Amino acid sequence: MTLIAILIGTLAAGIGSVWLAAALSFGSLARYTQHMLSLAAGALMGTAFLHLLPEAFEGQTKPHALFMTLLVGLVFFFLLDKAELWHHGHEHHQEGGHGADDGHHNHHAHTHNAQDEPKSGSWAVIAGDSVHCFGDGILIASAFIADMRLGAIAAIAVLAHEVPHHMGDLIVLNRSSSNRKSALGKVSLAGAVTALGGLIGYWLVEQLQAYLPYFLVVASSSFVYVALADLIPQLQKRLSLRETLAQVAWLLGGIGLVTLVSSLARGH
Repeated sequence: MTLIAILIGTLAAGIGSVWLAAALSFGSLARYTQHMLSLAAGALMGTAFLHLLPEAFEGQTKPHALFMTLLVGLVFFFLLDKAELWHHGHEHHQEGGHGADDGHHNHHAHTHNAQDEPKSGSWAVIAGDSVHCFGDGILIASAFIADMRLGAIAAIAVLAHEVPHHMGDLIVLNRSSSNRKSALGKVSLAGAVTALGGLIGYWLVEQLQAYLPYFLVVASSSFVYVALADLIPQLQKRLSLRETLAQVAWLLGGIGLVTLVSSLARGH
């Protein structure tokens, strides 16, 4: 039952986020992009602070060790970001003399000057996306093994935070090939790797059950980093009072969404 739930959750998060990203990038929902960013930020923070971290701290593991894991996780994702920004900046310099812009890696760094990228560069995007999705699958599997409710929440949180990520990928691939169907197919394939990560994670976490609290904390550090270092900075713009209130409402809606899923999963 747990394995089936992992497969459903990882496929929904991996493929569902791609199709939602396509609707926001290419379809009539494009004007709701900022709302989706707010919703994703709220969902990620709500999942990390209200569900994953409390579950991790309920065990016998010493809090100091878990807090250290959280800190190391945040630093790791920061360094991973730096490495990817450096790679993309170096790649752009070699290909067209362009430096890396100030945006975040997968979400923004490619969108500027993307028309100058050669078609072969699209596979680098797919490779990076696949690795990221594989990691998401392991995190979702860890949550499902800890608790079915946590798994459902983690799957929704991953889906929400992958939407802006996949939007950037779709824009890059579409501009490099001018073929939306091809771009959608390639990113969907990468999203499907989430299920592979879930399968590997199911075996890995089962074998390392004692380390489950650490897996949950690493998942939390990933969610917190993406929310605070990537999504929220994109929302820090000078807006009208009405737009600001809408932004806050969608942020709270993201937190409320994971709380609602938690209640439904409990059967309350």
